[in-house]
Amino acid sequence: MQIGIVIYSQTENTYLTALKLKEKLIEKGHEVQLERLTIRGETAPRAKNVDLENIPDITPYDGLIFGSPVHAFTLAPAMASYLDQIPLVENKKIALFVTKSLPFNWTGGNQAIGKMKKICQSKEGKIVGTDILVWRGDVDKKIENMIRQFSVLF
Repeated sequence: MQIGIVIYSQTENTYLTALKLKEKLIEKGHEVQLERLTIRGETAPRAKNVDLENIPDITPYDGLIFGSPVHAFTLAPAMASYLDQIPLVENKKIALFVTKSLPFNWTGGNQAIGKMKKICQSKEGKIVGTDILVWRGDVDKKIENMIRQFSVLF
């Protein structure tokens, strides 16, 4: 299966997670491409207009994974802007994850995942898995658990 991983990462936490996920999916026999969103200039939290330098094409992939940090208790504006721009995904399997530093439930992880789900479902995508990685404690174990969960979805 051809899987596209599209992420936005500022502090490298989301990127490092995606790299490990890519390695595991390749081990399982998938063709995997990791694409990273980049923006021009600075973006304020909850910004509506984000100037993306690149807009990865998702049409070649059978499955998709989107990853993003939580910003200001919601989805990072760069990922929200990107997902709003993607074409219909027509029942492609989609997994979603977010990274965040604050451990409390009310600090935006659920809101960010919810926003990603809503956009992807409006594009006719089939959400097959989600995860929220809190960047505290035994982070490596949390990443391993997410990778184990996601690697059987495709």
